[in-house]
This record gives sequence, C-alpha cells and structure tokens, in this order.
Amino acid sequence: MQLRYSFRLYPNGSQRAALARAFGCARVVFNDALRAREDARAAGLPFITASELSKHLTAAKKTSERGWLTEVSSVILQQSLRDLDTAYRNFFDSLKGKRPKMGPPRFKSKRDSRQAIRFTANAGWKITPGSKLRLPKIGDLTVKWSRTLPSTPSTVTVIKDSAGRYFASFVVKTGPQEVLPTTTPQIGMDLGLGHFAVLSDGTKIDSPRFLRRAEKQLKKVQRSLSRKAKGSANRNKARLRFARAHARVADARREFHHQLSTKLIRENQAIAVEDLAVKGLARTRLAKSVHDAGWSQFVTMLEYKARRYGRTFVRIGRFEPTSQVCSACGVKDGPKPLHIRQWTCQACGTVLDRDTNAAVNVAKAAGLAVTACGAQIRPVPVPAQRDETGTHPKPHPTTVRQAGIALL
Repeated sequence: MQLRYSFRLYPNGSQRAALARAFGCARVVFNDALRAREDARAAGLPFITASELSKHLTAAKKTSERGWLTEVSSVILQQSLRDLDTAYRNFFDSLKGKRPKMGPPRFKSKRDSRQAIRFTANAGWKITPGSKLRLPKIGDLTVKWSRTLPSTPSTVTVIKDSAGRYFASFVVKTGPQEVLPTTTPQIGMDLGLGHFAVLSDGTKIDSPRFLRRAEKQLKKVQRSLSRKAKGSANRNKARLRFARAHARVADARREFHHQLSTKLIRENQAIAVEDLAVKGLARTRLAKSVHDAGWSQFVTMLEYKARRYGRTFVRIGRFEPTSQVCSACGVKDGPKPLHIRQWTCQACGTVLDRDTNAAVNVAKAAGLAVTACGAQIRPVPVPAQRDETGTHPKPHPTTVRQAGIALL
C-alpha cells in the first residue's frame, strides 16, 4: 500500500521566493486549462483532452505573455494539468453515482489557504547526503526529519498552509513486513461526545475537546484580526497569528487521533466501529462539538492502519439499533432519550450502561467475539432452557420515541 509521510520544511528567503514563483506558475497553468475547457463547453465544442492542453502549454511558453513559465520546472506544470483531469474525473464520477456528490473544478486563487506543487521521479529531485531536499530550480531545503522513510519515495509534494508553514509530503510504498504479531483481543467501539470513545471491554476514553479549550485564545486573535484595516501589513500579521492558533488546535487533535489509533491497533486483533452520519450531525446544534471530536479523521486512521499492520477493521451500518438492544439478552426495547445514560433491562434485569452497551452491540453486529466486563459474548450457540422457549418478551410499554438522529 502507498502512504504519505509529511515533514516540516524551513526554506530561506530566496527559496521562499522560488516556491512562491512555482506556486503561482502551477496555479496559472491550472486556471488557463480550466478556462479553455469552460470556453469550449460554452461554445458547444468537444471536450479538450489532456494531450491538447499539454500542447497549448508548450506553445504558451514561447509567447511573451506566458514566457515566465520557463522559470520553474516543467514537471510541476504537467502535474497541475493532471490535477485538473483528476478534478474533472471525480466530478463526472459523482454525477454517475460512483462517488459522493461534489462540484465541478473551480479556479484557484493566490489567497487560497493551501498552495501545493508536486514533483515526480523524473523531475530530478533527491535527498542529498546532508539530509536536505534538493528541488529543481528551487535549491536545497532544510527538512526536519522526524522519522526514517521506509522506502524510496516516488513523488514529493511541497505544501504551504494558511499559517505560512511549509511541508514536504512523500509518497512511499510499504510492504507486508510491517504486519504485527497476532493478538487475541477484539473490541467494538462507540464514538460519542461525552466520552470520545467507549470500548466494549468497559474502557472509556475522555474527549480532549481541543477547540473548546482554545476558544478563549481564538476569540482574542479573531477580535484582533477584525480590528485591522483591510489590505494593511498589520492585518496580514494578525491573519497569520489567527491561522497559527487554529493550526495548533488541528495539530493537537491530529496527534491525539494518531496516538489513540496506533495504540488500539497494536493491542487488538479486530476493531469494529459504527458508520456515523457526520455530515448530518454537523448540521445540528451540536455541530461545533462534532467537528471538534473529528470522528471521520480518527476512523480513517484506524482503517488504513489496520490494513497496514494486518488487523481486521469492520464498519457496521449507521442504522443498527446499538442503543436500543440489550447486550445481555438481545431484547430490543426501543429508543431512549440522550439524558438516559443507564437503565435496567425489563426482560433480564441487567443494569446497562448506555455507551458500553452500544459498544458491545457494535462488536456483535460486526461478528466479533469480544469480552465485556470479563465475560465472553456469545462464544458458542447455547440451547434455550425449557422455561425460556417461546416468543421473545415484548418491549416495555413506556418506550420513549427518540426524535432526530441517535447521537450516542
């Protein structure tokens, strides 16, 4: 499988100018190609192919208006055209229902929060013996190597974020040598807001709430930014302070997700989670807390790390009644309001914790043999006793109808 390894770059003044020139050239090529295709569509002409766009780019370099495109590596310009093709392909696939709905390609701006250029192997970039990143027509950039690359990278993408930081993102290929030794535990996981995650073995992981904890500082820098005159140097400085404050929150959340997902993957052979409707939940009054939790990012990390290290990862449907079924006897007694965190099953008398019960049901729905509170969950089929045969007990008549989407 292919993975990305990102490292911080520290370019000097001339290198930052060269990178800005490269970002601008790649952006202009992308916009020119997009404009050509949009004009052809408006005129009723056939769709312009990638090879035709490449010929137009070669001809544009010889003109006085676009002659400065020769100041940067030609590889990043060709990769910019490939990015446009990928954007169109994704848009057409979304219209056909092959992927989630997305809009058509849009024009890029120098004020976008993210600027990026990509170098492939034929661009001639390399890592020097002095552990610097040598890029054509840019120079040797200082890299903060936090770990060793597992194999020779095929491409490198240089990224500048809204906080003015530079990163080098390497694409490397990993093999089966990273598979972890087989272990026994298998767990189900219930994600929530009160606790970030509750495991089927009863473990509850607190939610760090990085955004909530940083709100006071974020309000301060936002207020300072709003008071600066538009277009002034002081406003640009305030914008950078504001972007860096938000970047610290995002970095802390990402680090928490990485550490927790790695720990769970190392300690468990199989993990089951529920497929949450994050987009729907983000339109409710709990939107800020939902975004602060970052469930989608965390589940994505679990999925790719399970595939990388030879673990089993299972998603169950979001419509599974995990909070309505007793994990001890399997009786469904209906939805419950969110303020009910603990209840007693009317059928078997078991006292159930809402989150732990949901995590156990997630594991059951995924077909995992997990343990809850020290007891094995349905290890083998057991025949019913004579006095237990017949129909299942009916749900309790005082079942409360839950409005909206079941969050926890």
